[in-house]
Amino acid sequence: MGYLFLAISIAGELFGTSMLKASQGFTKLYPSIFTVVAFGISFYFLSLTLKSLPLNMTYAIWSGIGAVATTIISVLIWKEKINTGSVIGIGLIVIGVVVLNLFGAGHGETVKG
Repeated sequence: MGYLFLAISIAGELFGTSMLKASQGFTKLYPSIFTVVAFGISFYFLSLTLKSLPLNMTYAIWSGIGAVATTIISVLIWKEKINTGSVIGIGLIVIGVVVLNLFGAGHGETVKG
């Protein structure tokens, strides 16, 4: 269930970030409401994830996938530009998440307590 909760958390974070952009600095009512609700859902499910997965791995996956997917969304939906440095940086994030999941400290351990 940990990975399912993590996926829901990431989806909430991605939707919340897109709505944050759409809210135009919290000047648009509905996108502002959606931002707060989506981030609330994201953090709630992130907290559930941490009951079964280690923090170091969970946060790396959450932030890494969030950064990569947010960049893709910003290009596809918001028509923002991306440069070579950004592509290289995103590639390094992906490599880091993969390495952490394969070899990182705490891999395979569950949270105790």
